[in-house]
Amino acid sequence: MKNILIALETGEKEKEAFRRAAQDAGVECAFVFTTPAAATEEEIAQACFIVGNVPPKKIAASEKLDVLQLFSAGADPYMPKGVLAEKTVLCNATGAYGQAVSEHAFAMTLMLIKKLHLYRSSQLQCRWEDHGMVTSLAGATVLIVGLGDIGLSYARLVKAMGAKVIGVKRRGGPCPEGVDELVLTEDIDRVLPQADVVMSVLPNTKETVYFYTAERFGMMKPGAVFVNCGRGNAVSHEVLLQALRNGEIAGAAIDVCETEPLPADSPLWREEKLVITPHVAGNFHHASIYEGIIGIALENFKNYLAGKPLGNVVDPATGYKR
Repeated sequence: MKNILIALETGEKEKEAFRRAAQDAGVECAFVFTTPAAATEEEIAQACFIVGNVPPKKIAASEKLDVLQLFSAGADPYMPKGVLAEKTVLCNATGAYGQAVSEHAFAMTLMLIKKLHLYRSSQLQCRWEDHGMVTSLAGATVLIVGLGDIGLSYARLVKAMGAKVIGVKRRGGPCPEGVDELVLTEDIDRVLPQADVVMSVLPNTKETVYFYTAERFGMMKPGAVFVNCGRGNAVSHEVLLQALRNGEIAGAAIDVCETEPLPADSPLWREEKLVITPHVAGNFHHASIYEGIIGIALENFKNYLAGKPLGNVVDPATGYKR
């Protein structure tokens, strides 16, 4: 008997899919369907396969746990020693967020270059005013820093609008479809001055903390815009604020912050050139995310029961999909 914990809100359709997978594999399974917050320490301790971001402290390096399938792309809370046993395979949900997050970043980009955030502010103040010239993605150079599923989805969107796309990756390789030029992370300073749009979807690693320094903002075009839908700690609040106030960039949009929730007294809230959304680009705000997560989890569950290799396995060195 295998104890399976599904710590993710599921309907009858999804529950039946997991039960049927066990039946088809001829493996007797006992299922517990719950949520991450409601999952008990006993339920977690007895499980050999968990779907969901259960509290790390409740896992306590359980030797019974063969697989932890997250519903997030990031796996930071589960990386420290002592959270998972050495035998436990950690899998993430990379691939489920591409459409939703890339569309959010794309909408933010258009909002900035068309100055819609400024017109919204004018509307709320009942002011009929012209904010001047705008720019276009047609003929613009868009720099995408982090070419995973989200970055590539965003590349296709801006490419369709006529942009030149430069992608930045840690490791080299063939230039992906929808990308005109590929550069390594260590060479980013060479291409930053070319960019009209810098879109960041960097993961959270030792190398990416405060990646966007004051010096790097100084390299950007004064008319460039910066969009961050990756990790908030890629840029400090103070550095971003100064880059905006000093006119080093024309505007910025962030769905992630160095500190979350962003404190009510943060000056970022009142910065006219900045658009803020409260880490909602992903989450479960679009149906494609939930469907993608269920698809990834179910496929890995079937592979686990069949003794086949798992997908979306997290690299311990980076905290992201290998």
